[in-house]
Amino acid sequence: MSETLTITTERVDDLPLLLTYLIQMGVPRLLDSYFRQHGNWQGLPASWVTTVWLAHLLSEGDHRLNHVQPWAEQRLHTLQAFLPHPIQPLDLTDDRLASVLRMLSDDDAWVGFERALTRDTLRVYDLRPTRVRVDTTTSSG
Repeated sequence: MSETLTITTERVDDLPLLLTYLIQMGVPRLLDSYFRQHGNWQGLPASWVTTVWLAHLLSEGDHRLNHVQPWAEQRLHTLQAFLPHPIQPLDLTDDRLASVLRMLSDDDAWVGFERALTRDTLRVYDLRPTRVRVDTTTSSG
């Protein structure tokens, strides 16, 4: 018996790091808490579409909607390893991302989301130093 071996190669880059941090920051959970997706929405939930889109923005430095789907198609196995839901390339079409933008345009929900995200990620320390040292950088011109 001979089995056919299929090898799939994906370019991973910084995607695992970005998705890990977005998930640790609670971005998908907070998006679910503060924004309501349309009742007819099917496929990957809007919170996870937004999270993948943010990872694309940070990784590629490209905000154009029509570049996300081809990017995701080349990384489906990597994305699936991080997402708790099945993902299809059609989950990240430019029409779907435009719907996400409409969802995120709710100012009241955005304020609540931003406060919760800041509360979960920002740490403030009450430091009262008795002495501060400043080392200046030397440069020649």
